[in-house]
Amino acid sequence: MEVNEKETGIPEINLQQGVLNSEADLAEHDDAIVQEEAEIKPDYSLYTRKQLAELAKELAKDANPIKAEAIIREIKPFFEEQFDKNKALALEKFLSEGGKTEDFEFRGDEWDAIFDANAKLIRDKRFQFVKQQEEIKNENLRKKETLLEQMRQLLDAPGSGNQYDKFQELQKQWKAIGAVPGNQSKTLWANYHALVDRFYDNQSIYFELKELDRKKNLLAKKELIEKANQLNLVDSIKDAIQQLNELHHEFKHIGPVPREEKEAIWQAFKKASDTIYERRDAFVKELQQSLQGNLEKKLVIAEAAQPFAQFNTDRIKEWNAKTVEILAIQKQWEQIGTVPRNKAKDVNKKFWGAFKSFFHNKAVFFKKLDEERSVNLKAKQALLAKAKELAESEDIQKAIQEVKTLQSSWKETGPVPEKVREKLFKEFKSYCDFVFDKKRGQQNKASEEQVANLVEKERICESLENALQTGAASADELAVFQEKFGQIGFVPREKIQYIKERFQKAMQGYVNAIPGLGEQERSQLSLQAELSELKNDPAADKKIQQKELQLRKKIAKVENDIALLRNNLEFFAKSKNAGSLREEVNQKIADTEIELKELKKQLKLIRSL
Repeated sequence: MEVNEKETGIPEINLQQGVLNSEADLAEHDDAIVQEEAEIKPDYSLYTRKQLAELAKELAKDANPIKAEAIIREIKPFFEEQFDKNKALALEKFLSEGGKTEDFEFRGDEWDAIFDANAKLIRDKRFQFVKQQEEIKNENLRKKETLLEQMRQLLDAPGSGNQYDKFQELQKQWKAIGAVPGNQSKTLWANYHALVDRFYDNQSIYFELKELDRKKNLLAKKELIEKANQLNLVDSIKDAIQQLNELHHEFKHIGPVPREEKEAIWQAFKKASDTIYERRDAFVKELQQSLQGNLEKKLVIAEAAQPFAQFNTDRIKEWNAKTVEILAIQKQWEQIGTVPRNKAKDVNKKFWGAFKSFFHNKAVFFKKLDEERSVNLKAKQALLAKAKELAESEDIQKAIQEVKTLQSSWKETGPVPEKVREKLFKEFKSYCDFVFDKKRGQQNKASEEQVANLVEKERICESLENALQTGAASADELAVFQEKFGQIGFVPREKIQYIKERFQKAMQGYVNAIPGLGEQERSQLSLQAELSELKNDPAADKKIQQKELQLRKKIAKVENDIALLRNNLEFFAKSKNAGSLREEVNQKIADTEIELKELKKQLKLIRSL
């Protein structure tokens, strides 16, 4: 016989508000309590990967796979978030060490294996548990439906007034049977209570027994009410809710109480329950406020991370500086607790999207940089090979010039991979230093030779100077001195002008000391000596050319002077008293012609070199 709530007189339960209005439908209320308990949980976002893996391992041992599987679903996003973060950091390190994105492979550690294995085990256990529970519930439904049918038959049978003991046995069997499918529970309980009320109503003969039984139920329910009131002393709201859930389970399985006490006993139990629910609601409200506060903080941080997604530069220092900044922002993010579940996905996506975009762009930059550095590496390796060849060259002067060119090219060539930079540069520098050291060795040797040359040239100057005092000067001996002086090599740079001036002065004095020479001969001999010295000069061609030019200018001037003097003689021819003047001019012309002749000899001498 089917009955409804109206027939049983049981008020409906308001599960959505979390406040009980009736003792009916407590089976549905159990589910509501489980749902509320889900809000009271640890902050898994603060767990490390190791702690999450160990938690999964412990959950796999839990006797309640439904609860274990619910917690696994809850903690899995936090575990995967840390996995993705470690993967991103590993990729960054791999790329910074010269790796390529397509070659990157990230394998989890032992905690990944532990977490995944236990999560699968829990899912399998839950599946088997649910399947088994459904089978048990269906079997329980069948058993309870059989008992209901037996109760109906007992009530409808003739002479059922003395069937109290048998009905009590059926009730005992009913209580011993476990849960049934949820969609059948409400109807099943309504039919059961309707039959129970009908039985007691029909048992007028056993009314006193019924009342006695209801009084026993009343005492049992009062004890439960007292226990419910004591739950206010329990500090943990989670524990209080769990214990209240157990009390509700007991309360709904205790039989009816006297009708006049029914509403009062229910209101007392409801009041004790509502007190715990108010505590729970306050706790949940405070928790929601905390979660909302965390959400607002994370939204601010997520917004601050957005510019990093578009950041780009061609400078390594700026990338490194930005990396420090975003890691500091990440640290702030991780210090904030959990957020409301329905908002977590969006805010996490916003922050981690910007975070991953930044490191992706950074990886692209360093990949391009690595490619450029590979090209630079080949270029510098070529320069290194050339420097090695020059270090073995015997032509030091040429090697020096080429090494300087190599050094300029080395500076102009961009950076190479960090791991070979120092080694490559040290090797290149060692070959360059070797070339310069060879040059310095030659210079030291040349300096010693130049000092010896200076001593030899000073001895020749002394010989010329001593000849002035002894009067032993001769043109032939002068030529010998000039030849010896010219054959001696370079002297130290700071002594070049000194020895040159001393030799010229000594040589001119020597020429002047040669006996039997006229003025023109001395001049010619001095010029020969000067030209002989010029031939040994590094800039001989230029100086001889300058000397020739000077002589040509001087010859042109003398020829102009002679032409002018001869032109003047024509004027003197018309003058009566010009005889003495003509003689004077003629003498000047004769002297000038001699000078011109000497100059032309000197020019001829220069042109013969």
